[in-house]
Amino acid sequence: MKIPAPAELQAATPQFALRDSLGHLVRLSQFRGKAVVLTFIYDHCPDTCPLIVANLHNALLKLGSAASKLQIVAVSVDPRGDTAATVKAFLAAHQMTGRMEYLIGNFKQLAPVWRAYGVAVQASPDKREDVVGHSAFLYGITRRGSALVLYPPTFEPAWIVHDAPLLA
Repeated sequence: MKIPAPAELQAATPQFALRDSLGHLVRLSQFRGKAVVLTFIYDHCPDTCPLIVANLHNALLKLGSAASKLQIVAVSVDPRGDTAATVKAFLAAHQMTGRMEYLIGNFKQLAPVWRAYGVAVQASPDKREDVVGHSAFLYGITRRGSALVLYPPTFEPAWIVHDAPLLA
């Protein structure tokens, strides 16, 4: 079930600027005028993250030409594991190259964004085989830049298809 975003996020949705896997600086504010779905994932996740991305891909397919009014933005929750090369492979494997901005960085760059959106990240940075524990909500952000709705990681693509035109 989707729920309204917390009032503080609706009133002042945190802005940020991070680099994508190609090294380009991406600002959340550059997507004003489009609906945005913001998610927090990592590219070697064994379960939840690939499901989120698959459902986002399906939503984009169902939106058809209306998908041009929706921007998917993913912020890494694994500063050590998500590299330009692994993100590129992940996007290709999930047919999201050019359809999703996947933002990466070091801990110092990413942690303020996690905090601003209430994303808890727990990991053992010395052991790459460990799973990165993290909050997996998705944020529906309006074309004016206000976080309006929270989606659980088990969202249905139809929810995004329904909400994208309303957010835009």
